[in-house]
Amino acid sequence: MEHLPLIALAACWAAWAYPFVFLAPHNQKRASVTRVVPTRIGLALECAAIFIAFECRAPAWRDPGAARVIPGLLLGIAAPLLSWSAVRHLGRQFRVHAGLYEDHQLVRSGAYAVVRHPIYASLLAILGGTMCMLTRPEWAIASLVLFVAGTEIRVRTEDDLLRSRFGEEFERYRRGVKAYIPFVR
Repeated sequence: MEHLPLIALAACWAAWAYPFVFLAPHNQKRASVTRVVPTRIGLALECAAIFIAFECRAPAWRDPGAARVIPGLLLGIAAPLLSWSAVRHLGRQFRVHAGLYEDHQLVRSGAYAVVRHPIYASLLAILGGTMCMLTRPEWAIASLVLFVAGTEIRVRTEDDLLRSRFGEEFERYRRGVKAYIPFVR
C-alpha cells in the first residue's frame, strides 16, 4: 500500500507520454520553417528539470503524506488530459522543434482554447506532480526554475513564428489565451 502513490505517479507519466509516442505524427515530409537551436536549448533545460525532480528525492524512509500525494496525483491526472487533448487538436501541426509547416493552421480548439501551449502546461503539471510526491523542496525550486527558463525559450520562439505567419489573428489569440499556465501571463 505504501508504494501505491508511486505506482499511480508512474501510470500518470505513462498516460502523459502515450499520445506523443503513439498518436502524434512523426517524420512528416512537408515543407517547413524550423527553429532547432532554441528548441534544443529549451528542451535541454526542461530535461534537466525533470532529472532533478527524480534524482533529488526525499529520503526513501520519509512518507510524503497526503498533503503532498493528493496535489501530486491531481496534477498527475491533469497532465495526460492536457497532453491527449493537445496532440488530438494539434494533429498534423505536431512537431518537436519549433516551426511552421507550409500549410500550418492556428489551432485554438480543445486544450488550445485554455492555454496557447498545452503541451508545456501538461509537462509542467506532470513535473509538478512528481515534485510534490518525490522531490526535496529545495531541489523542487531549482527544478521549477530550470523548467520555466526552458519553457519560456520555447514559448517565445513558437510565438514569434506564429506571429510571423498569422499576424493580427495570432495577436488576438495571444491576448485572449495565456501561454501555458491558465490565468498567468
